[in-house]
Amino acid sequence: MKKGFWKRFGKRVAVVALAAGATFTLAACSSSGSSSSSGGKTKITILQGKVENNKQFKQIAKQYEKTHKNVTIEVTSIGGGTDYDPVLKTRISSGNSPTIFSLAGPADVKQFKAYEADLSNTKTAKAAQPGVLSAVKSDGKTVGLPFNVEGYGFVYNKKVFEKAGIDPQSLTTVDKLQAAVQQLDAQKDQLGIKGVFALPGKEAWIMSDHLLNLYLAQDYNGNAQTLYKSKSMKFSKNADMKTMLDLQKKYSIKPVMQMDYSAQVNQYFSQGKTAMIQQGDWIYPTVEGIDKTFAQNDIGMIPIPVPGEEGKLPVGTSLYWAVNKRKDAKEQKAAKDFLDWLYTSKEGKKAVVNKLHYVPAYKGYDNLKMSDPLTSVVYDYEQKGQTTGWVFPGYTGTAWDPDVAQPNLQKYLSGKQSWDKTVKNMTDGWAKQQNK
Repeated sequence: MKKGFWKRFGKRVAVVALAAGATFTLAACSSSGSSSSSGGKTKITILQGKVENNKQFKQIAKQYEKTHKNVTIEVTSIGGGTDYDPVLKTRISSGNSPTIFSLAGPADVKQFKAYEADLSNTKTAKAAQPGVLSAVKSDGKTVGLPFNVEGYGFVYNKKVFEKAGIDPQSLTTVDKLQAAVQQLDAQKDQLGIKGVFALPGKEAWIMSDHLLNLYLAQDYNGNAQTLYKSKSMKFSKNADMKTMLDLQKKYSIKPVMQMDYSAQVNQYFSQGKTAMIQQGDWIYPTVEGIDKTFAQNDIGMIPIPVPGEEGKLPVGTSLYWAVNKRKDAKEQKAAKDFLDWLYTSKEGKKAVVNKLHYVPAYKGYDNLKMSDPLTSVVYDYEQKGQTTGWVFPGYTGTAWDPDVAQPNLQKYLSGKQSWDKTVKNMTDGWAKQQNK
């Protein structure tokens, strides 16, 4: 989500970060609604979950301050090994709630409802692409604005594939992928790689969010809200997930259970020691920071072949901006103005595409070209309509993800539990949570 979070995302992301529970009551603190205005300036505090964009967000904040002298912006980024939601809850309970914060999907919308301002009339909400706001509707109001649109698959090393004589675009089925993986593995020494994959078993969200999504989405028409409201969990494609997880584990750099996101992206992929990794377009700034030439010229991304969804890239939104309605009217307006500037002004749009490397979730970007090879892939698949939906935002933010899905998948990956038991525990755990 993420890493694709970082930890949400994917999201979180990364991608995706995970909440401690599906719902809870937030105690209102006397200072939660206090103003951050002083000396004629309004201070906006931002707590956001895309740690890989921390540097860029701070640069954008400084850029905004130069042309908006009456505003100061403080950016704090939570991710890596830290779950986002517990930090947000602590900030709220201590009376230090941020002006702008992140929401990961329907569960977060529900639990942070008391702090979500109505953003329906913002320029940003009105510019949103069809469907991207469905996960952040509350009582008919829009309470979140998408960071961006993201996609993920196998991010690969072009030089390794060229040297092996394999066209990555031809790997459209599981059988073709398996044959290519075996060929790459047989040539490891000549190719200068330590493994075909780098599977970070220590980062359970990469399996529970991004990989699992591929095999749940078909049962829920790629709709996170449908899954979120479901009392039971269909997992009809679980055997296909096992095949893909087993393939990555068998041909990964070892030991997989000790590998984290940083080792996967920074240590192995960015330094040319693996042929491909399961990740998304959000890793580009990290790879670029390590080897700019490699990032610009030698990486690409292909869909993970899923039976029934061949040739489609999973594309969706893992994080949304929310504005704290407990802050005074001036601070709320300043926050909304900043988000409108970021996504709808000429300067802001350039920062979104060129600095953040985001595929925009909004209209009005037709004259801007995606600035890196990974976001270009996501944009191209989106334009061609060759995408599948994300259902994992329907369970990130609920206790099921960190307490049931992740530990059970890690037990299987570490050889401590059968796949059948893993599937049963996951589906039973979902039913138990949803029927409380």
